[in-house]
Amino acid sequence: MFTLNSQSSVGHNRARTMPTSSAPRLLFLCFTLLSHFHSSVATPRHLRLSVQDIATVEAAQPARHRAKAKTTFFEVDRPLHPPRGSSGPCSTLLLSHSFALTLTKPPVTTAYSPPSCLRGAGDVSLAVLEWRADCHGVQYDRIFGVWLGGAELLRGSTAEPRPGGVTWSVHKDVTKYTSLLATGNSTLAVYLGNLIDDTYNGIYYANLTLHLYFHRKAQSAPTPAASAPADLIVPVSRSQPLDDGLWFVVQNGTDVESTRVTVPANAYRAVLEVYVSSHYSDEFWYMNTPDQNGPFREVTVQLDGDVVGAVWPFPVIYTGGINPLIWRPITSIGSFNLPTYDIELTPFLGKLLDNKEHEVGFAVTNAQNSWYVNANLHLWLDPKASTTAGGLISHDAPKLAGGINSHSLDGIDGEYRATASRNISATGWVSSSRGNITTTFAQRLNFANTNVVSKNGSEQTINQTIDAHTEVGGGGAYAHQLHHSFPLYIFLGGNGSGTSSQRLMRKVQIGFVESRSGAVAGTSTLRNEQVAEAVVVLRDDQVAGASWRMHQVYNYGASNGACYVRNVTSVGYDVLFDHDEASCGGTARR
Repeated sequence: MFTLNSQSSVGHNRARTMPTSSAPRLLFLCFTLLSHFHSSVATPRHLRLSVQDIATVEAAQPARHRAKAKTTFFEVDRPLHPPRGSSGPCSTLLLSHSFALTLTKPPVTTAYSPPSCLRGAGDVSLAVLEWRADCHGVQYDRIFGVWLGGAELLRGSTAEPRPGGVTWSVHKDVTKYTSLLATGNSTLAVYLGNLIDDTYNGIYYANLTLHLYFHRKAQSAPTPAASAPADLIVPVSRSQPLDDGLWFVVQNGTDVESTRVTVPANAYRAVLEVYVSSHYSDEFWYMNTPDQNGPFREVTVQLDGDVVGAVWPFPVIYTGGINPLIWRPITSIGSFNLPTYDIELTPFLGKLLDNKEHEVGFAVTNAQNSWYVNANLHLWLDPKASTTAGGLISHDAPKLAGGINSHSLDGIDGEYRATASRNISATGWVSSSRGNITTTFAQRLNFANTNVVSKNGSEQTINQTIDAHTEVGGGGAYAHQLHHSFPLYIFLGGNGSGTSSQRLMRKVQIGFVESRSGAVAGTSTLRNEQVAEAVVVLRDDQVAGASWRMHQVYNYGASNGACYVRNVTSVGYDVLFDHDEASCGGTARR
């Protein structure tokens, strides 16, 4: 019988029983909800196909797709190239490990020392962290994280294997972590919470490699301070030993997870880089109904109890989410390499430059169990002075605004609309050998979500948009503007209900749109958009077949002449069309 399964997966990655969320309903609700609204709709945590259903679909594939050869899954991203004149790569295998029954066990650790070719952080023109893995057998997608000295370098989800096996790789630019990479006597930690039992026997075999490229001495020029990597990175994460990753686990809307940090006395800039991912009841938070605290989520960053910034996360869909067939072989945006979010803390340095510990905390508005959050505090230090000074001029973080309007005539079909908005700003000055510089950090965030249930609860349509504008202004050369837009459309439905033959449909349209501008970095734009759908055919409650397709366009351009365009289409496991243009001067066909 066809089932929608809720077994352990990347969204249910911890085996031990977690406390039931005691979070209040949506904190800013302003509506009266009919108690039976959505009573016939499958809840988001059930949006996964069972192992038996996937096996039936695989058996129905053409003979060429039932071969024993491994299938390569891939996330579309632009390739990483070192600046002209760079030497390298100098490649070092950091870790090779097989992740079998690793759930509720400590991360795998190994001692880290800088590669012999790495003489100093300033010599590096590009650093690339490569995660390459494969898996055979039966397994769900799992979340994994990589930390160096307690600072997270990479977070992603695994691919779900096929009978012949699956392989995939991630190449992440980690140049901004060069001060960490150049530090000796550190610990590398990798967590991948995998489950092995009578049904799930897939073991993930992973290699982690660091590739370094270097400036050529004769051609190198000093890197502008505004674009140079931080001199020091302070981890804002949990400490070992653990039975999970180094991330904090936020379990409900009142939970605040925090740690204490100390900032060196000669810091002149501070940026908090936040990693976040959603799991369990909130894996599909954007589809949550009002009785599940609604569809709005934000991660608030707190400094000594005050909200100093907010992250409205991109809705990453893991490789097993909605319908895992959709993400084969082209995976969802951000699934293998989750995005991070920067909060400028420079205006608050006047508070932090007192040689005392300060509490950095994280909360998730309206959260259900659970969210994994941690961060890295990037600090730039004055090489010509042992101390700097600063002061906070203004800080404004009004309460979140928004609400939900709900309407249903029969207690089953109906719709609700959720909106939210927030503005946060702070201005402060820092005096160093670079002069007395005033920095302003401002965020303008808007959210809209419409959830429509129709056909007696058999169809559900989600339309959601997140717009986030961040501006760092003032006299500093690191002033910049960043705008994100995350459109999302999901349709769940079908036809033939109550008959011996049925078609279950899933449609997803999702986009990651970004524009950046800065005095030193120049301008860049990215439009990364996917349109996908899957149909599962049932006869007498048995899976009789399935079809799926994906179309993705990735378009990046920058004022320095860099660009990358890729247009790719797949039907089933076949990639039918794949064009890319890496130099904007010619096109390569795959």
